[in-house]
Amino acid sequence: MITSLIVAIAENNVIGKDNDLIWRLPNDMKFFKETTSNHHIITGRKNYISIPKKFRPLPNRTNIVLTRQTDFNEDGCVIKHNLEDAIAHAKNNNETELFIIGGGQIYKEALEKSLIDKMYITHVHHNFDGDTFFPEIDNNTWNKVSEAENPADGKHAHSYSFTIYEKKK
Repeated sequence: MITSLIVAIAENNVIGKDNDLIWRLPNDMKFFKETTSNHHIITGRKNYISIPKKFRPLPNRTNIVLTRQTDFNEDGCVIKHNLEDAIAHAKNNNETELFIIGGGQIYKEALEKSLIDKMYITHVHHNFDGDTFFPEIDNNTWNKVSEAENPADGKHAHSYSFTIYEKKK
């Protein structure tokens, strides 16, 4: 099983503010949906709760919510209390590619523990004020294997790039 993460980050590594997205990039949301559909996803509880109620659990995905709260329950979700158990759940259910979708603490832990094989990163070409950050990408650890540039347009206030990184062997 491949363990991946998927995230959109600003040039200054901001990924959110006040438990919400800062930018609106419809093509990024479409990319996220197409990439993660029919797969297991892992999200932290706070990140999960930040998803508008009408969209949760995210459809066509097995939603695994990580929380330290032993009494947290959410219909349609698998609840786990540590990252390793969440990953094992996906593996035990014959997942081929698991996606960690946030938030900031979950990304940091997964990268620090070297649990990630692949990263799907939308680089938003702008600096934003925020309170949640993605760790610096270590070029000694990651190879950029593809990048697709997208200019700003009528629906996208900022240019952005869909970039895929794979862990160096």
